[in-house]
Amino acid sequence: MKRMQCGKDILHRGNGRYAARLVGGAVLLGSILVSGRLSAEGQRWTEEVFYRKPLGRPYIVTPGRDPVSAHTVFGSLRFYQAQKGDTFLDIARYYDLGINELEDANPGIDPWLPPPGKPILLPTQWVLPDVEYKGIVVNIPEMRLYYFRSAGPNATVVTTYPVGLGRDDWKTPVGKFTVQEKTVNPVWVPPQSIKEEHRRDGRPLPDFIPGGHPDNPLGKYRLRLSMQLYGIHGTNIPWGVGMQVSHGCVRLYPEDIEHLFPLVPVGTPGEFVYQPVKAGVRDGRVYLEVHKDIYDHTVALHREARRVLEKLGLAALADPEKVKEVVLRQNGVPEDVTLERAEARGASPSAKSAAAPLP
Repeated sequence: MKRMQCGKDILHRGNGRYAARLVGGAVLLGSILVSGRLSAEGQRWTEEVFYRKPLGRPYIVTPGRDPVSAHTVFGSLRFYQAQKGDTFLDIARYYDLGINELEDANPGIDPWLPPPGKPILLPTQWVLPDVEYKGIVVNIPEMRLYYFRSAGPNATVVTTYPVGLGRDDWKTPVGKFTVQEKTVNPVWVPPQSIKEEHRRDGRPLPDFIPGGHPDNPLGKYRLRLSMQLYGIHGTNIPWGVGMQVSHGCVRLYPEDIEHLFPLVPVGTPGEFVYQPVKAGVRDGRVYLEVHKDIYDHTVALHREARRVLEKLGLAALADPEKVKEVVLRQNGVPEDVTLERAEARGASPSAKSAAAPLP
């Protein structure tokens, strides 16, 4: 039995704001503006509802450095009209978001008691991380997993899922790996370090927890990685997705890991990256997506934004004032920072074309 450096923890997102509770809400229906409704029977949030959610949609993207032909921003932003009894935990899980994404995109709204009728922004649009588009990529600051597969010589299929990651004292590391083993109902054998931590907290652990047990933090499916002591797996605490809750492992919603598990063959390459700032293009427009620096790895996000734009050849097409505003918000939402045609007279002809407003 393999030891995994993952554990069952008290939930928190960095600063301990979140307690482990899940409150009922309404069933969600999706569109550009989506609104929850209670049925005549008083339908509440249930595991069955979450397993019926639309998830794992494959998107076609066209990676590249050409700002005219590349397509590295996918998905679309939507709004949900809050209903009485909703919480961000319910809304986030149904729309396959982490609690971090929903809260960052909606500052000032109480995640436990969003006002009924209040429009909630669903940040279901993403900029691709700056990586080789192959296999599994987990971007630590945004707490999101991307799975890339080839769709031909010039196109890539990507699916994406929110994840829970390591606490401040058990940070998820940066590094490359391969998937070495796939396990259904894995047994959890807690390492001695985790057992000692639980013993100090007055919560002693057994030597192992069998697969399928409700207290098994690995959930029903696990991808064991070549990076020792770390894995990608389900969870017995679904509302911990989008929080820093583990001893470094990557946790997915139970329904998400069930969807991802059969798609990933043994030997699939992967990488944990740390990119709080991402830039991309879509229909000739430049987008910037900025997340909070959860592990304090980046000296200055504004400087990082300039570096990323320059590396991707997009600096001449981006409006510095718009970039500054996006960096200050750090809301994890891709925002258009394109320098408009009238302002781009000093740029190259291709840059002017890329900066032209969409019809």
